[in-house]
Amino acid sequence: MLLSLSSGAWVLRRAQRGLPLPREQRIALGLAAFCGAMLGAKLPFALSDLSGLLDGTAWLGNGKTIMCGMVGAYAAVELAKWTLHIRTKTGDSFVLAAAVAIAIGRLACFTVGCCYGVPTDLPWGLQCAAVDTLRRHPTQLYEAAFHATMAGWMFYLQRRGVWRGQLAKLYLLSYFAYRFMSEFIRPEAELAGGLTGYQWFALTCAPVFVGLWWYDSRHAWAGCLQEAAG
Repeated sequence: MLLSLSSGAWVLRRAQRGLPLPREQRIALGLAAFCGAMLGAKLPFALSDLSGLLDGTAWLGNGKTIMCGMVGAYAAVELAKWTLHIRTKTGDSFVLAAAVAIAIGRLACFTVGCCYGVPTDLPWGLQCAAVDTLRRHPTQLYEAAFHATMAGWMFYLQRRGVWRGQLAKLYLLSYFAYRFMSEFIRPEAELAGGLTGYQWFALTCAPVFVGLWWYDSRHAWAGCLQEAAG
């Protein structure tokens, strides 16, 4: 986890060098992302323990969710930008750092035996000693591979200038799709309609980020037309 945080911070620092923002604002946005991720990751578990929520113990217990953490980080950065009156698009500078950090962090999940999959007869199934002796889907490694692949894809798109300003939304939408599918091989409790809480969260958030992408694209085109007319 220490390697995950330090690697993500190093990549973020390099990625944000090109932003037309003073150092203090870049640091503020980085801290907002970190705090938003930590709060978002713990919030569902804290809300499920109302007594612990009141006395503060729920925030110190086990349990975190990466998906809510990613959404929390996005929301916290947007809030910080609104508070600091920052108009610069910054999402692209976060995606590579986030993908690298989460890919490494999922290896910690594999090490301690959390976030495991359902039993499988596939040849790459692995035992999870923290649970039982059954061979299970190594879902931690699947997700580490997903985020490592996203890191490479985000790096490629940044170099090519494709979907500039929208990569954070693309990353989140891709993860929503991945997580929705991967939940079918994870032993999570069903919430309603045969779907888990994580799947319903992904279904709820995906249209929001599609709408944000459409809104940003619409205003970007309007700005281009105004410049052309001028």
